[in-house]
Amino acid sequence: MDARYSPAVPRRRARILLGVFTVCLVASGLTAIPAEWELGVLARVLGLPDGARPQDGAGLAPWIARVREGVRETHARYPFMAYGFDWLAFAHVVLGILFVGAIADPARNLWVITFGMIACVLVIPWAFLFSAVRGIPFYWTLIDCSFGVLGIIPLWHARRFALESSSSRFPGEEGGRDETPGAAGGPDPGRRLRPLPAGRPVL
Repeated sequence: MDARYSPAVPRRRARILLGVFTVCLVASGLTAIPAEWELGVLARVLGLPDGARPQDGAGLAPWIARVREGVRETHARYPFMAYGFDWLAFAHVVLGILFVGAIADPARNLWVITFGMIACVLVIPWAFLFSAVRGIPFYWTLIDCSFGVLGIIPLWHARRFALESSSSRFPGEEGGRDETPGAAGGPDPGRRLRPLPAGRPVL
């Protein structure tokens, strides 16, 4: 049998794509925990001094300065608010665990992949709705939407490979069935069926 037609090839590709997606999903969630430190690093990259105000600079800089100031003041006065960031990270970790099953067997966990694709699509209306309510700049909304746009690409390919591996299983492969006479799981024409005793009903 030509190895190119083995279901192991698309199954391995699906696993790799799902693995990359899961790592990125969990990593993006964990970045919510050190948000204040990350904003400080980003501000320094943009050339914003430590005491820069939101009105200083141009382009992305004023927004980052405003967010940094808001996070700093909130953490200083109401540190318990950061608990929401912790649970946001936890949600990403839990979703990552959900995809472990799909990595193990993509064909039998297509619903997980489909779930991920639906979530990626929902990112776009969710971002536009609440960015308008919360006063988020339009360009930042597009950045948020990019997570859904980029995330659905590996999931779509992973689902395609999972379907391909499911429909191309051959005898001898995992999940395949050999219909060769006499093979394990296949019919054996030499096997004689034992007749039922007379008078015994057939269910």
